[in-house]
Amino acid sequence: MHTQISQWDSVRAIQYERQQLRLLDQRLLPKQETYLTFDDAASVAQAIKDMVVRGAPAIGIAAAYGIVLEAQKLTAGLQTSLLTALDSAFLVLAESRPTAVNLFWALEQMKKTLIEQEQQPLQAQLDALLACAHRINEDDVLANKAMGELGASLMESDSAVYTHCNTGSLATGGYGTALGVIRSAYAAGKVKQVYAGETRPWLQGARLTAWELMRDDIPVKLSCEGAAGQLLRQGEVKWVIVGADRITAQGDVANKIGTYNLSVLARHHGVKFMVVAPSTTFDLSMTSGEDIPIEARPMHEVTAIQGQQIAPEHCEAINPSFDVTPHDLIDAIVCEKGILLPPYAQSIAQLLGQ
Repeated sequence: MHTQISQWDSVRAIQYERQQLRLLDQRLLPKQETYLTFDDAASVAQAIKDMVVRGAPAIGIAAAYGIVLEAQKLTAGLQTSLLTALDSAFLVLAESRPTAVNLFWALEQMKKTLIEQEQQPLQAQLDALLACAHRINEDDVLANKAMGELGASLMESDSAVYTHCNTGSLATGGYGTALGVIRSAYAAGKVKQVYAGETRPWLQGARLTAWELMRDDIPVKLSCEGAAGQLLRQGEVKWVIVGADRITAQGDVANKIGTYNLSVLARHHGVKFMVVAPSTTFDLSMTSGEDIPIEARPMHEVTAIQGQQIAPEHCEAINPSFDVTPHDLIDAIVCEKGILLPPYAQSIAQLLGQ
């Protein structure tokens, strides 16, 4: 299934066709544009772990389709309920990445659909699961475009912006979160230059964000992460715009490692800091960012780049995949339902509270 592609938005990394899931292998970009095909939940979970697909919304969408794939395989000779038969699929997908709350939200939507359809014929249950996965995908793109317009409305004309990691079509169903704001602002004539932080250790900014923006003819310059302070000190950059993997009830934000550094630099230099994420990224069960589980990834991702050792043999490394930016360093949080401003505990409760 393909969602609509428009100007300055030409990439779709997740495609469901002929009862198979195709994922653009983001480990190979920008050198190779290769799609891998999946037909069961375990292989989708491994693709999420291995960073074939990445970005909180994209992980949730891929997991939803992973449940569909597994359900399709189980239908022959099924002796128990589909909900029970899919227990292991739900578990393996839930364990693929611990920090991104969108993953658990998407799986919960699929489970809810199964519970609602449990008394229906098997084909009806399968059809409902596929419809739910398609809806999660399509709603993400619509939400991203809504966020794009909202976030762009906060920006001044002729702005330069700095972004971190990859938050575009590669990280979502399409259009992007933080990169969606940049796309909308560029279309409105508000952005003159984008600076993409390289984003060690996986270099998502260098390999993915730069590739996306260049493909869509949006002016981008790559920045070493150590150069961000000097760049912000020069005064050209007006906004740092980032995505999120989890946002607490008081507005603390877990995002790709290096985001917290940028928020401190931005505050020191008077640069505004915007977080852009769909409402599914908010975890209102958590108050403090201190409670967010932070994924620790293998040391070799830091000590080597694409298999080439850059540190001494047996050198130990730390590799937290995310950090937490406290709410008091954030100027605005944008979701598809509106613009959230400090104090966040109050504005989040008003906009998103049950």
